[in-house]
Amino acid sequence: MPCRRPAPSILFTAIAATVMLLPWAINGIPEDSETPAVAAPTMVQQPLADLGGGETIREIHQDTPFSLVALTAADLTATSARVRAKKADGSWGPWYETEQLQGVGADLPGPRGTEPVFVGRTTTVQIAVTRPADAPQTSPAPPRRDDSGDDRPELGYVPATTEQPFGQNINAVLISPPQAPADLAPLPNAATPPGRPPAIIGRSQWGADESMRCGQPRYDARIQAGVVHHTAGSNDYTPQDSAGIIRSIYEYHTRTLGWCDIAYNAMVDRYGQVFEGRAGGMARPVEGAHTGGFNHNTWGVAMLGDFEVDPPTPIQLRTTARLLGWVLGVAGVDPLGTVVLPSEGGSFTKFPLGAPITLPTIFTHRDVGITECPGDAAYALMGQIRDIAARFNDPPGPSQLAEQLRGGAIFAKWEALGGKDSYLGWPTSPEAFGQGTSRYVTFERGAMYWSPETGAEPITGEIYTVWGSLGFERGALGLPTSSEIAEPQWIVQNFQHGTLNFDREKGTVVRVLDGVPVELPSTESGFAPIQLERFTPPTNPA
Repeated sequence: MPCRRPAPSILFTAIAATVMLLPWAINGIPEDSETPAVAAPTMVQQPLADLGGGETIREIHQDTPFSLVALTAADLTATSARVRAKKADGSWGPWYETEQLQGVGADLPGPRGTEPVFVGRTTTVQIAVTRPADAPQTSPAPPRRDDSGDDRPELGYVPATTEQPFGQNINAVLISPPQAPADLAPLPNAATPPGRPPAIIGRSQWGADESMRCGQPRYDARIQAGVVHHTAGSNDYTPQDSAGIIRSIYEYHTRTLGWCDIAYNAMVDRYGQVFEGRAGGMARPVEGAHTGGFNHNTWGVAMLGDFEVDPPTPIQLRTTARLLGWVLGVAGVDPLGTVVLPSEGGSFTKFPLGAPITLPTIFTHRDVGITECPGDAAYALMGQIRDIAARFNDPPGPSQLAEQLRGGAIFAKWEALGGKDSYLGWPTSPEAFGQGTSRYVTFERGAMYWSPETGAEPITGEIYTVWGSLGFERGALGLPTSSEIAEPQWIVQNFQHGTLNFDREKGTVVRVLDGVPVELPSTESGFAPIQLERFTPPTNPA
């Protein structure tokens, strides 16, 4: 049987990574850590003038491009809205439903708002607002005055943080997120080894302006349950958009809506990037403002996107589950268990003050609040989220390893070959780094190597064994550039700098390098050299 290079030591990797990650993941990034300055989002608000009862569509333009749109008002009861953006070619994109922040934030008098809807970079949007038939008409924007008291020309908008009476007005908040910090690259789209929490982008890394927070973090006695949310809006954002979206949500929550910090303890984007939310420490019992009536002793994570119809991406779902598995594990909570939580009452929950409510230890916002969050498609996957969270410390099985590869070039080639029914069989390792830009996955009967130059190519049998004995991709042949090519006498495989040729009659392998053929010694001993690995998180090239 051919020898195969062992997969990287998962145990060693998990231990090494945990030692490096846990101190800041639990306690927060040190205050004196040097991080690049990040520009603040630009937020302006435009009053939606002369809105009456029924549906009214208003078109809003701003010369400065923006990407997120939210609505604010003193009271949004019985009010709904849709938003769509004009594309660069002049056509209109799809309508996105806004979702009110019901049960999120402070349950106090003050402005109410919707989740910011990501619409992509644009300068013009249409907002369709539907109000009760007898709703009073909204008024136009008041004129602005300079320091001398003279009226300035009407600007059509005011800064989103300017104090003004809300009255019956409804305001559109247009948000232009900043660019992501230069050193903030997208996180690997792959699973982490068992027992290791997902990599976390800390507040200082995504550019939180800590001067906007009011007071110190509030800590509960312990974490008893996790709560799953979504943020609604478009799912069509890039990995580079995410940090700016988080930065914008933070400013919107703290400055426009007047809350003390971002509401959620953490957020996960569709690419598996995890962002630290409310300040105070990722695995500490920081009391958030994510689930009105049930914020005490709970920990809230929001998935970026709208999951009413479309489900979260596989990596988003798995990362969210593993994040909850880690947090609840640190707190000593069984992700498959139940908990009795007393309702804190208020207008955000359907349960009266003091009512003892039995809930799963991982539940959703809609289980206790007056909301559809996290959407029907996400809600249908809650069993899977709990199951993955409960297996946080278990090594992944073959089907899990395969699912972790989904979306990458190696997975696509493996699936095209027949997946588990192919001659490679099931994967036996997560995707890992090889020489330079190369990546590889080991399978039951071989391996698959990928690089930007060669693409994904399988290698198996005696050719794989001999290639391994020559140093794998670090050897003189380099990476495979083809799969096996069957000829009458030979099985040939091409590499970057030569070929390996298996003689069907003799059972030997001939290497051709620089045009010189050499018959290589037999590898019947069954032990190919083991290449030392760099203990680096695996990745999943798209």
